[in-house]
Amino acid sequence: MTDRFKRAAALGAATVAMSAGALFGAVGSASAASFHHGPDHGRHCAHDRGHWTQVWVPAHWEHHHLKRGHMERVWHPGHGGCRR
Repeated sequence: MTDRFKRAAALGAATVAMSAGALFGAVGSASAASFHHGPDHGRHCAHDRGHWTQVWVPAHWEHHHLKRGHMERVWHPGHGGCRR
């Protein structure tokens, strides 16, 4: 009976954490969406979009077991910059 209670409590905590992360992630991306702040003559501003790359992860030992090598996708976030 206590195992069921612990499992239910852990599942509830994980659900709350995920929903809070999604909420704050949406708020953060909405506030960062407005990159251009109005006319600024003489400056050249650009915002690069992020991109995915594939990286080879070689074989390695993990918890006394050999994990085979595999390809893994890595996200590189975009960045903005201005120059005169």
